[in-house]
Amino acid sequence: MLTGLSQLAQDARAWPFEQARNLLARLIRVRLDDGAERDLATALLTAGRIDELLITLPAFGRPVVFQTGYGASGLPHIGTFNEVARTTMVRNAFRALTDDTIATRLISFSDDLDGLRKVPENVPNREALALDLGKPLTKVRDPFGEYDSFGAHNNARMRAFLDGHGFDYEFLSSTECYGSGMFDDTLRLALERFDKIQAVMLPTLGPERRATYSPFLPISPKTGRVLQVPTLERHVARGTIVFEDEDGTLTETSVTGGAVKLQWKPDWACRWAALSVDYEMSGKDLIDSVKVSSQMCRILDGVPPEGFNFELFLDEHNQKISKSKGNGLTLEQWGRYGAAESLVYYLFQSPRSAKKLAFEVIPKAVDEYLQQLDAYNASLSAEARPTARIDNPVWSVHGGAPPAKGSPLSFSLLLNLVSAANASDKSILWGFIARHIAGATPASEPLLDRLTDYAINYYEDFVRPAKKFRAPDERERAAFLDLADRLRALPADCQDSEIIQNEVYAVGKAAEFEPLRAWFSALYEVLLGQSQGPRFGSFAAIFGLSETVRLIERVLAGEDLSING
Repeated sequence: MLTGLSQLAQDARAWPFEQARNLLARLIRVRLDDGAERDLATALLTAGRIDELLITLPAFGRPVVFQTGYGASGLPHIGTFNEVARTTMVRNAFRALTDDTIATRLISFSDDLDGLRKVPENVPNREALALDLGKPLTKVRDPFGEYDSFGAHNNARMRAFLDGHGFDYEFLSSTECYGSGMFDDTLRLALERFDKIQAVMLPTLGPERRATYSPFLPISPKTGRVLQVPTLERHVARGTIVFEDEDGTLTETSVTGGAVKLQWKPDWACRWAALSVDYEMSGKDLIDSVKVSSQMCRILDGVPPEGFNFELFLDEHNQKISKSKGNGLTLEQWGRYGAAESLVYYLFQSPRSAKKLAFEVIPKAVDEYLQQLDAYNASLSAEARPTARIDNPVWSVHGGAPPAKGSPLSFSLLLNLVSAANASDKSILWGFIARHIAGATPASEPLLDRLTDYAINYYEDFVRPAKKFRAPDERERAAFLDLADRLRALPADCQDSEIIQNEVYAVGKAAEFEPLRAWFSALYEVLLGQSQGPRFGSFAAIFGLSETVRLIERVLAGEDLSING
């Protein structure tokens, strides 16, 4: 019998589980040769009887291969990280669905044999790098002076980040696969079926490129550059092609052993066939490329993988992010202002909708992650909807093992506390926190402690420079006086945010603010120099009633809060 988790996975609505079920259907379709066996397996899957499916049928032979691709021509960015994170979500959902009875692999593949087409804008020593244009990335000098090549540098950066986040993956590079002979059989088949590949590719090209196109890109033995030149002769028995080198000489070279590489669409097809890839996702901009590569994969005796197309990532100007331009956020930048799990949560959300990767999205993502974590832990009760636990994003964010405890304070509340307290040192923040939450320490609240660092960094870099305080008008001054009197009337040690919030509401209603949110806007704009903030009652409860009253008194006295606020 399967575990309860596997039973839940059959009915889960979250997109990774939908993808996992699609993948299981592919395995039945592709790996079961016997028609009756295939029909039975399909019927069991359709009926949701996966326990019977896995008991009565073989384990589909070899491991299920998930793959992600990385273009090593530029520094890794969040778009690159996204593919590994989202594919891992599908892999974990598949493991839950099948009760981990089918082995899986995740390959992170680097296209580091590509020729360097242009010098990235976000690297040092660009002039020196320009001397290596056209060479494979693993033969281009490292502009940072740290590794044997630019490709090795970028691969190391990618692997370090994936390792730092605990991803379970196998790293493969194009240089390694071509050079070691791993792709040799598929390359020989591509040579044999050259005309069939051309029949797929040529209709997709413009007239000028079509006239000289070849799926094979020879690497010049004289200059070391990857050449886009016609294939003049093919010798299938010898496994070679003839091309014109840069100096005009005719050169015969093997298609194996790393002497050539394939154009990227045939290369994608080659990889799918040679590595027996079962699942790979890609951006919406590659839909047509997937179709073309799928045709060539079949020509190479492979079966195209299951997968789906996600929407693109945009920078703060709604432009597509690019490794070479370096726009959008870097992995390190998100890590300065938000927890890594909040990034993975952000990537989980709505993969078929375009997502902006800009600094402004981080606070909201952090708070939504915290809310979902609280909801997940609440769903562990018997009263919750059966699939609520695994449909919650944090199940996928944490690979099925979310932490049992979140943060007692929201990120937005911490940001406003930093602002009001002018706290550039986290010890100041912890002074307020410890007074508000009995027994709270950095050791007892590790996530909250991390959030204090993020909040200080975000405040100093983005909030403080954008602060715009304004003086209250006459009606607002009267309301602030009323609020100060009401807060003084409460017990000095009152930390009940609801009681405080009720007084704030009462002031706004008594002053006839219409709509009432205009009163809350005034609170934030006058006291914090911001257009919005968390529930004011929660803020005052942790900041302290006496400190909140003092803040109001400073405003009423005409003091300029922008000097130290």
